[in-house]
Amino acid sequence: MSPEEWTYLVVLLISIPIGFLFKKAGPGLKRWGAAAVGLGLTLFTCGPHTLHSLVTILGTWALIQAQPCSCHALALAWTFSYLLFFRALSLLGLPTPTPFTNAVQLLLTLKLVSLASEVQDLHLAQRKEMASGFSKGPSLGLLPDVPSLMETLSYSYCYVGIMTGPFFRYRTYLDWLEQPFPGSVPSLRPLLRRAWPAPLFGLLFLLSSHLFPLEAVREDAFYARPLPARLFYMVPVFFAFRMRFYVAWIAAECGCIAAGFGAYPVAAKARAGGGPTLQCPPPSSPEKAASLEYDYETIRNIDCYGTDFCVRVRDGMRYWNMTVQWWLAQYIYKSAPARSYVLRSAWTMLLSAYWHGLHPGYYLSFLTIPLCLAAEGRLESALRGRLSPGGQKAWDWVHWFLKMRAYDYMCMGFVLLSLGDTLRYWASIYFCVHVLAAVALGLGLALGGGGPSRRKTVPPAGSLAPEKLREE
Repeated sequence: MSPEEWTYLVVLLISIPIGFLFKKAGPGLKRWGAAAVGLGLTLFTCGPHTLHSLVTILGTWALIQAQPCSCHALALAWTFSYLLFFRALSLLGLPTPTPFTNAVQLLLTLKLVSLASEVQDLHLAQRKEMASGFSKGPSLGLLPDVPSLMETLSYSYCYVGIMTGPFFRYRTYLDWLEQPFPGSVPSLRPLLRRAWPAPLFGLLFLLSSHLFPLEAVREDAFYARPLPARLFYMVPVFFAFRMRFYVAWIAAECGCIAAGFGAYPVAAKARAGGGPTLQCPPPSSPEKAASLEYDYETIRNIDCYGTDFCVRVRDGMRYWNMTVQWWLAQYIYKSAPARSYVLRSAWTMLLSAYWHGLHPGYYLSFLTIPLCLAAEGRLESALRGRLSPGGQKAWDWVHWFLKMRAYDYMCMGFVLLSLGDTLRYWASIYFCVHVLAAVALGLGLALGGGGPSRRKTVPPAGSLAPEKLREE
């Protein structure tokens, strides 16, 4: 592990006891205490580069104040433009920010764009009320008023997820501050249930990254190995990549759970990133609050089982970095300048690659996804429905195997980063996933297959569905 990775791990681990300290605190202490901790962590890890986050916050707040009815698009343009400036600092002869500054800036971009969208929704709702002449009750997910500058700063610098996520909306943050009877919200048990696989994943990461180091792929000697060895190597590289993020995101979720952050009654049917989808009246007493069943789906960032064992490429995206996937679907995919699912996905993946950085490997990897989506959708539509139930199970097993190999392949671009290293590795295995996806797409078109279907995920034979595994 690099020094940066150790720093991330320490930050994640100390957020757990800090969360227990803040859980039962009042709204004021939660707001300003959590912001003070987050700002302290930012100053400690980023130093003077903290100025970048402050400039981004002030610029977004100014746009919200100036144009509240159209601030979402303006905030998206402003924060994404600042990302370009932020990443071009070395080219401009300015000091290069630390990796921690980049992490803070990435999460801050998501939060500020979401905040602007929430403010815009509030203003549009207020205008509708004025036009109709009567006032409605509180709407699900709507803000009570426009946040002040200090409230915006407190949300932006809240220590929860400040470097690793999960992403959360301002409405989720407010619900945490105003949580009724927080002492009745369970924390310890859900935390232990969530945390138990993390040590195993950590050991698997250390073992796999030691036995199959990524740096070996950059050496000339690697390309003297036989084709099967080169082809296999991407499997443990992606395995180590997954284990690393499983540990980080589980630890980040545990920090939220310790603080009771993102806890809602199960009846609210909360979604990762978005929060409740059904209105639930707040409990009127500690006894009623304690009788409710809660979950932390709002801050759930990874479904390890779903990521590893879902059948399709499309479903794999939903189970990975789930709160960011919600953000991309809500603010990028829905406003994409296309109607086709594949083209909208391509637009979303392009902006997702840009959000991650300017390294060519990001773009090569993310823009391979739409080809895989189109290929699996066309071929599945053309052939799967014609098979017997046994044939469909066999199809799903093969589909799952190919899905995992596609993600192995795309992961190499994500971790190698440079254009030369990525293309060199892909060329050494003859661009096999690109070729296979193109052949599958052509075959699907020839057989008259439609676009990607919307059937529910079918788990591989002999495995549990993700929902069942979560229950157990």
